[in-house]
Amino acid sequence: MKIKKIRIKDKDFHYSLRKKRGMRSMRLAIYPDGAFVVTAPKWYPAYIINKFLAEKAEWIYNKLQHIDFAELELRQKAEKNDYQAQKELAREIIQSRVEFFNQCYQLAYNRVSIKNQKSCWGSASRKGNLNFNYKVAFLPEELRDYVVVHELCHLLELNHGKKFWELVARTIPQYKNIRQKLKIKK
Repeated sequence: MKIKKIRIKDKDFHYSLRKKRGMRSMRLAIYPDGAFVVTAPKWYPAYIINKFLAEKAEWIYNKLQHIDFAELELRQKAEKNDYQAQKELAREIIQSRVEFFNQCYQLAYNRVSIKNQKSCWGSASRKGNLNFNYKVAFLPEELRDYVVVHELCHLLELNHGKKFWELVARTIPQYKNIRQKLKIKK
């Protein structure tokens, strides 16, 4: 992914350019956090991408002019500082809950990582790594424990099928209600 710059109406905007294999057309996305992403087929030359952006310049400008980038930058710095300050405490809390619930499941895992993710509470990899958003540690206990159990269970079932939910229900029988509360929290 490359960071590029486009000038529209005497104003510079930065965007991320992602080139992907297998795509047939370009995609443009502007997110509420100010992220501006252009995704293009791997083989597209720069002049086609630039032409596309020129054609969409008015739309891009209309979307981006309402975003207060200075405020966003301040918020992002505050978030980063909070993450740095809370990361180790979050690691201790989450690691202890992983160990507690794993007494029931007896699953092998490699490492527990604490991250500052924007869009998810946690994830589990095929390699047996567990990743958690640092904010999980500071959720109410039932929500935090649900997230931990959810990711632990993905070590056995990397999907959300019937077997997966049966595993979750072993230690969190009220998981459906908790999931609803967690959705509201986002």
